[in-house]
Amino acid sequence: MRRLITRHWLGVARWLLSKQRLRWLGLGLLSLVVILSIGLLSSIFRLSAGAAAPVDTFFVLGGSIRREVYVTQLVKQHPQTPVLISQGSDEPCILLIFQKYNAPMGQVWLEKCADSTFGNFYFGIPILRQWGVRHVQLITSPTHLPRAGWMAQILLGANGIWVDVDTVQEKGIPGNQESWWKTGLDVTRSLVWALLSQGIQPHCSEVTPLTEVDLDAWQKSGFDCEYQWWLKLDY
Repeated sequence: MRRLITRHWLGVARWLLSKQRLRWLGLGLLSLVVILSIGLLSSIFRLSAGAAAPVDTFFVLGGSIRREVYVTQLVKQHPQTPVLISQGSDEPCILLIFQKYNAPMGQVWLEKCADSTFGNFYFGIPILRQWGVRHVQLITSPTHLPRAGWMAQILLGANGIWVDVDTVQEKGIPGNQESWWKTGLDVTRSLVWALLSQGIQPHCSEVTPLTEVDLDAWQKSGFDCEYQWWLKLDY
């Protein structure tokens, strides 16, 4: 009998402890959501200031060498504006493009961690935040829309960065193949990440200043640039 009573009260104690753990877990999750939501609201309030401020960074999404050619023209007009190229062409190709068009490259950085459009923002936004960016000019192609534009507005906006989308017309086979299921998936996870990114900032270990690209070393190992008949790069 005593054993039965003891076993009964042990079961009750376990149940109470389990309920208490669940309560604390629920309170912890609620606190986390509140903190992240406050960060999100703060970022949204910063958007108005960013919209009124001039463009302070050119953010290039990889996928076409035409985008990198286009940004050289912007840099020549705004040599002090930083440029972040996320998973673009091979490093020596970008270097040759800037050399060909005599564009300043002292403010150009190459991020090589991203492997998708979502990755462009996933790894790019922490860099932009570190730079204190408020207003970005996003450079992509019409073939990349509306997906890239919606993701930029969600993710950059959630981090207090105003975005203007600038498109470069493609010729030939587009670098991005769009579909509605892909758009839906990326927009959905962007909405989730918009909240999580308030407290999580991924780090990319492959961020290189364009001025540090070693063209001689690349020429020894070999590389190949995207072919465009009007763009002749000597390498």
